[in-house]
Amino acid sequence: MSQNTLTMYSTTWCGYCKRLKRQLDDIGIAYEEVNIEEVPGTADFVASVNGGNQVVPTLLFSDGSTLTNPSAVAVREKLSELSSQK
Repeated sequence: MSQNTLTMYSTTWCGYCKRLKRQLDDIGIAYEEVNIEEVPGTADFVASVNGGNQVVPTLLFSDGSTLTNPSAVAVREKLSELSSQK
């Protein structure tokens, strides 16, 4: 996983996911989107980092940390933190 890799676990029907994708697109933050209803094992991963709940959007960062339903500002701050650790 490269330093700039950001994965968003989502579903097609999630309004919070749609909002965060739009916000990240607006501020130029790239991400890979994974639909937990279509990719085997990903719903289990999301549940494992959310106390057993399949909460989306869940974001996975290059350092292995996650954020659940974060603001675009929180995502930008985390990416900035990771960039400064290079």
